Amino acid sequence: MFFSQAGARPRMWEASPSEHKKWVEVFKACDEENKGCLSRENFKVAVVMLFGYKPSKIEADAVMSSVDPNTSGILLKEFLDIVRKKKEAQLYRNEIRHIFTAFDRHYRGYLTLEDFKKAFKQVAPKLSERIILEVFRGHGFEPRSGKIPHAAEQLSPCATTAEPVL
Repeated sequence: MFFSQAGARPRMWEASPSEHKKWVEVFKACDEENKGCLSRENFKVAVVMLFGYKPSKIEADAVMSSVDPNTSGILLKEFLDIVRKKKEAQLYRNEIRHIFTAFDRHYRGYLTLEDFKKAFKQVAPKLSERIILEVFRGHGFEPRSGKIPHAAEQLSPCATTAEPVL
């Protein structure tokens, strides 16, 4: 991802007290047997309740393999940490999508080299053209077309366009 390569890191994000309370309430609602932990299926329900999508098998496997093997599921503390990280990643992706959209002035779903240069002149006017070109090329620049295809997907894995950009 461009911003990671440039040294930018997602900021640490903390939930508001009301959001934290909501997460705890969702955990308790999904902990049907009051065991103090969530099973794989209960975790999926919690994600649907909080994020509006059902986690894939791969995501559920990754979460379940990361929990303490001495417990029979995801403890509240682990759940809160997982949810915080998911929320943080979601906000970061949205921020990247917003930035990309601001630079995609023609709403094409990609940036030309000229678009890229204009964007960098606005946000980093002293950056050399050589550096701008290196960043552009390092992001899938196609010399023949002068475009970054599917740049929204490259800058943000969740960003999509209505149809593929050719």
